[in-house]
Amino acid sequence: MDISTRTVFIAGGTSGIGRELAHRFAAAGSTVVVGGRDSDALAAAAEDGFGAVRIDVTDAASVAEARDAVLAEHPGVDTVIVMSGVMLMEDLRDPEHYAAAETTVQTNLLGTIRVIDAFTPHLIARGGGTIVTVTSGIAYLPFPPMATYAASKAGVHAYSEALRVQLASSGIDVVELVPPAVASSGQERVNPHALDLGDFATEVMDLLGQEPTPPQILVQGVHMHRWAEKNGTYDELVAQRAQFVFDQQANG
Repeated sequence: MDISTRTVFIAGGTSGIGRELAHRFAAAGSTVVVGGRDSDALAAAAEDGFGAVRIDVTDAASVAEARDAVLAEHPGVDTVIVMSGVMLMEDLRDPEHYAAAETTVQTNLLGTIRVIDAFTPHLIARGGGTIVTVTSGIAYLPFPPMATYAASKAGVHAYSEALRVQLASSGIDVVELVPPAVASSGQERVNPHALDLGDFATEVMDLLGQEPTPPQILVQGVHMHRWAEKNGTYDELVAQRAQFVFDQQANG
């Protein structure tokens, strides 16, 4: 991917990793449009020189309106990055967790599919482009307190694999970005080992710029998650993560 010549739409690009990647693409020379729900964050993005559109990935009408707005101003969009996501704790002993599960699936999995579906006809018509989905190290090495988050991100991974095959003849590349814990959006407060956002973004942009671009963007910090089963460390690492649940239950 030539990161200096792209016209990029980032759904979920008004904060955290999405916002940092927006700055990196723009600094490299690409045109960037960010989408989000927070009006103040959108206004701030516009002040920084980005295109800014409102999008709620859980609402099909909002996604269609955002697509139309983006393509009206930037008909050359060739890269779509779907960053939108929520990360919610769940107590699976309590049936009330279902509301969190439903929100997670609606946002992380179905929201990703809605955005991809909205832009795929455009990318096919222009003869190619790139779709970047965003999963998580937790898709490969679950964190038990976030059961549906892990399931939703594993679902996005499986969907990305199928999408890559089905779009291969259309000239559309499908790239899966697999972040570990990154020090953004409060992650640094709950995980002292979270990667520095700037360092993470630098590594991501370097990998995206490789020729050819890898089908999965795996920074060094996520290899322990991605390859846990292959390395024979999966059971041990899941047991370590499960201790968080046991500690929480013991503390009432």
